[in-house]
Amino acid sequence: MGYYLIAGVMFVIGLIVSGRLKSKFKEYSEIGLTNGMSGKEIALRMLADHNIYDVQVISVPGHLSDHYNPEDKTVNLSPDVFEGRSIAAAAVAAHECGHAVQHARAYSMLSFRSKIVPLVNVSTQLSQWVILAGLGFLFGRSNPTILLAGICLFAVSTLFTIITLPVEYDASDRALKWLENNHITTRYEHDKAADALKWAARTYVVAAISSVATLLYYLLLFFNSRDRS
Repeated sequence: MGYYLIAGVMFVIGLIVSGRLKSKFKEYSEIGLTNGMSGKEIALRMLADHNIYDVQVISVPGHLSDHYNPEDKTVNLSPDVFEGRSIAAAAVAAHECGHAVQHARAYSMLSFRSKIVPLVNVSTQLSQWVILAGLGFLFGRSNPTILLAGICLFAVSTLFTIITLPVEYDASDRALKWLENNHITTRYEHDKAADALKWAARTYVVAAISSVATLLYYLLLFFNSRDRS
């Protein structure tokens, strides 16, 4: 019951933050930039201003599907951002280029996060099954050692969500400073762009808190099962 309570509370909070994020981006997508630049144009200019010429800016399908891919060095922007000439498009395009700047400058937290991605992929696929086996839901008998192994796997995913926080906040800081210093946005537009990125960052905060809370719950189960054995 404890796990379902934690999951339920974090699910509701996640829905609230996600809903707020979508409403903010919808609102700021309807406010055009004074300079009329598109998300693609902003991304290309920010990359050039940082002397980055080996990163492509491409359009990818989806809504809020924007991301930077360090493997093939591409800034991937959703159609609304790639073609958009709004405050929201400017904020998102600059944020994703912020990740490209991190990559070019060998930002330590981004480098560390990239290195553990293969391990995270494995832990994501296996952790829940190993935890269920350790709790006895798969084999009918609990096993603290197997449970601990599952918890260690889950801890890798939790570490990833924590590392993601400084990476995302740093990318937003780089984006906002560049937008302001290069007069891409007016003061009014800059405040709105900052607000949009703030709500985007909060989705990562919720994910991290949820993962940490779940990890602590699993650890409590482990200590209880060890005491009974």
